Amino acid sequence: MRFRTSDVSRVESTWKQFVPSAVLHDVDPERFRFDWHSADLGGVSLVRYDLAAEVRSTAEPLDQVLVCRVDGPDARVYSDRGDLDASRPWISDGPRVHARWDAGARVAALVFDRDTLSRLARRISGDDDLSIRVEDLSPRSAYAAAAWDRMFAYLEQSAAPLGDTTDDLELLRSELARHAAATTLAAFATTSRLERHRPAQTTAAPATVRRALDFIAENSHRPITVDDVAAAVHISTRGLQYAFRRALDTTPTESLRRARLDGAHRDLQSGAPSTVAAVARRWGFSHPSRFAAAYRDSFGVLPSVTAATHRR
Repeated sequence: MRFRTSDVSRVESTWKQFVPSAVLHDVDPERFRFDWHSADLGGVSLVRYDLAAEVRSTAEPLDQVLVCRVDGPDARVYSDRGDLDASRPWISDGPRVHARWDAGARVAALVFDRDTLSRLARRISGDDDLSIRVEDLSPRSAYAAAAWDRMFAYLEQSAAPLGDTTDDLELLRSELARHAAATTLAAFATTSRLERHRPAQTTAAPATVRRALDFIAENSHRPITVDDVAAAVHISTRGLQYAFRRALDTTPTESLRRARLDGAHRDLQSGAPSTVAAVARRWGFSHPSRFAAAYRDSFGVLPSVTAATHRR
């Protein structure tokens, strides 16, 4: 979604769709200008806006994890605990964070549903008992803050085609959400809380592995995760990883990645009119150069060579 407006009420109502607690205070309507861009990654919202106005704002996320960067010449960001570094992103899963500026600012934010971030963290770590809680509002380091900024710029560029809601882009949406979660969890200090889940399987399960491989083969074109594979064969994610490692000396993640590379290979061999980039996105590969490298490692040639050889 993209739009520009000078209507203060529209700005606040739009922002409240993503952070219901957000409030704008003391906005000067004479100087007001608002340029908004947002994208839905499925449980994760990407928001970027430029707001030219004298602004006093407050956010207190509820059932959400908000990661935000306010970039302005006179921007000040602070919580009830004290000032935050306005040159770096900050994170909150409940504590109030206030921002103020007089000359205008650009705001970049990721808004995670709390359950979505915990689910993605479990998928990334393989720990079925992981639940995320924020330990510190500030990033771990200047390097971590810069990494988060680079990730956000990449997401904003990659999310551009997501206005098209075709099934081909659902896999890309899912992978972008995973990338957002992984970088955010690396950039900020969080603690895990143990919750009661199904116990991990501790014995080999060849039949379970075969069923999991069948499920992957039949659904790799969809935005499924390793959690989905585990649920489909009635085993915990950790148990599935253990079973794959013992039976096949690989991981469910690698098997899913291989199935998607095979799908992209079949599409390129089909000769159907499509670009390599479109095929990569269809199979969940958001970074063209990484897709090309993985494809070459698997099939010995670049995807562009396969496409050219089989072009109708």
